[in-house]
Amino acid sequence: MTWLRGLIAGVSSRILWALAILLALLIAAPALLGNYALSVLILMLYFACVGQAWNIMMGFAGQLSLGHALYAGLGGYAAAGLYFHYGLGPWLGVFIAIAAAVAAGAVVGYLGFRFSLAGVYFALLTIAFAEFTRIGFDNWPWAGGSGGLFLKVERNVTDIANLRGGPLLFYYAILILAAGTFVLCRALLESRLGRYWLAIREDAEAAQAVGVPVLRCKMLAVMISAALTAVAGVWNAFYYNNLFPETAFSVGRSIEMTLAPIIGGLGTLFGPIVGAVVLTGLGEIFTDASEIFHIAGLKQIFYGLALLIIVMYRPAGLWPWFAARLGIAERRP
Repeated sequence: MTWLRGLIAGVSSRILWALAILLALLIAAPALLGNYALSVLILMLYFACVGQAWNIMMGFAGQLSLGHALYAGLGGYAAAGLYFHYGLGPWLGVFIAIAAAVAAGAVVGYLGFRFSLAGVYFALLTIAFAEFTRIGFDNWPWAGGSGGLFLKVERNVTDIANLRGGPLLFYYAILILAAGTFVLCRALLESRLGRYWLAIREDAEAAQAVGVPVLRCKMLAVMISAALTAVAGVWNAFYYNNLFPETAFSVGRSIEMTLAPIIGGLGTLFGPIVGAVVLTGLGEIFTDASEIFHIAGLKQIFYGLALLIIVMYRPAGLWPWFAARLGIAERRP
């Protein structure tokens, strides 16, 4: 139980009780919410999950990626394609998905870090790889090409082995995934690797000078982040039952993954969760308003304004501001 004591070390009893109550409410949520509210909660958990994964790269290790849809898309296509063509269930396909995403992350990371690309130049490299992959999948018949890959929709069937079922099944699947990602990120922050990431984020050259294996730590950040994003991509593919290269690998999809941690607070555990709740909840309100008032792009306008306001008035994000007012201290990595 040493690992468990390490996870909760330094966490106040008030936070632990709050997390326990939150988890209990989330477990009971399907019995308390209607179908629409449950679908919104599912989206919140999904964006909290991919936000945590992206936060490992940028928030913990300081490496900007704007092509993270690459890993979600590869994960989704790998698992969905294996299920569609060979009947291999996603619980096995997810390992192939993780391997594909980690391999892609390793290539992107090695090319970027080996040739000392940083900041916006590394970000451009990530976008380029996502775009190259999109073009490849557009012309790959096995993946359905530009016409997309569609999974069979089986109504009134609950098949956990093949992740076939209604919203309830997918809700608990993404809840487990989001909770597991949160616990893993907490463990990473308390590890030696997490402290190395801190040193690299603050000053990579100084970290190198005192013996931190900078290249290896950066590569691990990319590969761990890619693996977690791929798992979320598998869930996403089976939840929506379709994949299109134009959307699966798009820059817009990558930007969506970055918004929750940026709005909530980069480098914090609760930031991606707070950001996902705020953005998804208000985003759905603006989506409905856009349909009612026939104003196209209202949701995107809201996202842009939210980013502008955060950068101007709360550059550290919403969670540090909330935490300060609640008297909660979360140690950043």
